Amino acid sequence: MKKEKQSNLSRRNFMKSSTKGALAASLAVTGFPTIVPASVFGKNAPSNKINIGQVGFGRIAMTHDLPETMKNDIARVVAVADVDRDRAARGKTWIEKQYADKSGSSNYVDVKVFEDYKEMINHKDVDAVIISTPDHWHAQPAMEAALAGKDIYLQKPTSLTIEEGRMMSDTIHRTGAIFQIGSQQRSMNPWPQFKRACELVRNGRIGKIERILVGLPGDPAGGNAAEMPVPKNLNYDMWLGSTQWVPYTLDRVHSQSDIRSRPGWLRCEQFGAGMITGWGAHHLDIAHWGMGKEYSGPIELEATASFPTEGLWTVHGDFKVTAKYDNDVIMEVSGDYPNGVRFEGTDGWIFVARGNVGVTDSDPVPGGKPSEAFKASDQKILTSEIGPEEIHLYASEEQHKNWLDCIVSREQPIAPVEVAHRSCSACLLSHIAMKLPRKLYWDPIREKFKNDDEANAMLSRPNRYPYGTQYVL
Repeated sequence: MKKEKQSNLSRRNFMKSSTKGALAASLAVTGFPTIVPASVFGKNAPSNKINIGQVGFGRIAMTHDLPETMKNDIARVVAVADVDRDRAARGKTWIEKQYADKSGSSNYVDVKVFEDYKEMINHKDVDAVIISTPDHWHAQPAMEAALAGKDIYLQKPTSLTIEEGRMMSDTIHRTGAIFQIGSQQRSMNPWPQFKRACELVRNGRIGKIERILVGLPGDPAGGNAAEMPVPKNLNYDMWLGSTQWVPYTLDRVHSQSDIRSRPGWLRCEQFGAGMITGWGAHHLDIAHWGMGKEYSGPIELEATASFPTEGLWTVHGDFKVTAKYDNDVIMEVSGDYPNGVRFEGTDGWIFVARGNVGVTDSDPVPGGKPSEAFKASDQKILTSEIGPEEIHLYASEEQHKNWLDCIVSREQPIAPVEVAHRSCSACLLSHIAMKLPRKLYWDPIREKFKNDDEANAMLSRPNRYPYGTQYVL
């Protein structure tokens, strides 16, 4: 079987060229806590469970990350942390009930509750963490968990800025933590068509790739900006974290009554870039996987976008991004295209999407009649057999299970940290291009714009002390 080909910035080259001196992910560093969970390998361990702490108990944790993790008997969720005390308490009750229903025992686990996730990740009984927090609270807890000797499952996108994404990737590599990003489109369950599409493209079934069309929606304007009293159950200062202080309003944070609803922070640029990172982290990751650019990025970008002129919400609306890669492939990202990824080559095209299946109730999936999730210019392309000597991509049954399996084996999961950083970077670069009315030239090795101080200034943000990756020790 031919091994998966790598991009020009390969795994090996990445390890050599990282300016921060990241080491191979499989190596442990003297002086750091053990990365092998004691509960898994301890000689006198009472069980073979991986004890997991959940950081953030919102819609993604309750409807996706925890259910998928708890399906696996090797996992045991033992703690939950949330700056909203009501959500943390709800998380404890929900987790304990799931285990009681499954085991028939009302005292199967006593879930510990924390307001400050740092206390949880430093707890000796926690082996690994799932981080299901707002985007501005991704990179910092992931770094701190790695430094505490924990393995990490992180919801996408990896970071709020490219600078903190680089810091996080280097830290993960330096500690040897097993890291998985929530790019579940890579795994076979529930969407096997994405891996299949990428394998067909990588094996030349549509000829030489020329163009990739990525369909992503924008977000609407709106939101109530009027200042409101901070709920007594919410540590609002910590919730804001590294971002600037702004008055509390419900539409800026999350619902106090409906945990499943789409939270307002998703539409505020202070906390994330909008749909370009929200769903773009999924689809651009597939574009990278299909053309073998997982460890690289675009070299040119230009974009147009509309932004709200009133209301609370500030993320982009309608937009179009055009990016060029060093293999001469042009990638266009816009809401003008169907939600999904279309690979176009000299000999045909392949379109792949989720169809009508979303992860949460508020995902932007099409309604009405079923949407085709996998199609091509010729049906024979989709049924083409991939031979044993051709490229076979990493096979993962399910994203969370793959992470748990890798915690035990210490092998790298299907979506490791540098791959996650690069797909997020492409999204953040697109967002920067939306703000600047000119073509931008990017160096994916140095991770800097060429001769553009204004654009380079947008690769980072100041951190509000004491929060942020700049203050991680």
